[in-house]
Parts: sequence; structure tokens; C-alpha cells
Amino acid sequence: QVQLVESGGGLVQPGGSLRLSCAPSRRIFSINVMGWYRQAPGKERELVATITNTLTTNYADSVKGRFTVSRDNAKTTVNLQMNSLQPEDTAVYYCNIRWGASGVAWGQGTQVTVSS
Repeated sequence: QVQLVESGGGLVQPGGSLRLSCAPSRRIFSINVMGWYRQAPGKERELVATITNTLTTNYADSVKGRFTVSRDNAKTTVNLQMNSLQPEDTAVYYCNIRWGASGVAWGQGTQVTVSS
């Protein structure tokens, strides 16, 4: 069973930056997609950004131009650089990795709070 360990969440003022990282507990082969989702209180979980094994990226409209997703193939990690954070970005952020025919894992979630 693969576990994903997330780090980098916290409290930041509006306009600030945070960087989230996610690493699996063991090496994963044949990764298809790595990415980040978020869930704000009272809302459904939504896609934030994904990156494929060919480095194709996809972003939610609300974060385009502010967030950047990247991956480190050697370490099988996925990162999310978040700039110009706004209060509406406040949520629990979840890492997600999909591999092979049906492999999927979720992180435990890391809280991001944007507030003055």
C-alpha cells in the first residue's frame, strides 16, 4: 500500500506564497498523472493542478498564472508552488498520484489558510 506524505501547508497573508510537496512512501513505477486537489469547508473537492508523465500540465481557471505544478521524476515527488495567494485559496490540499492500469493514492491533506 502506497502512502503519500504532504508537507508545506500553513498560514500565509494575502499575496504571499507557499510551496507544497508530496512524496510517496515507496517508489512508484509507470506513473500516469500526479497532481493536487483541494477542498474548502462546505464545498466539494476540486482539481487544482495536474502534471502527466509527459509533463503536460492542467490547471483550474482560478489558479492559472498563480500556481505552478512540477514533478521530480528521480524522487517521484510532485510540488505545487502557490503565489499571490488569496483568502479564497484557503482549503485542505490533497496530493494524488495515479499509476499503471488502476493504481491511485491520496495524501492525508495539508491545510492552507490565507488570512490577514
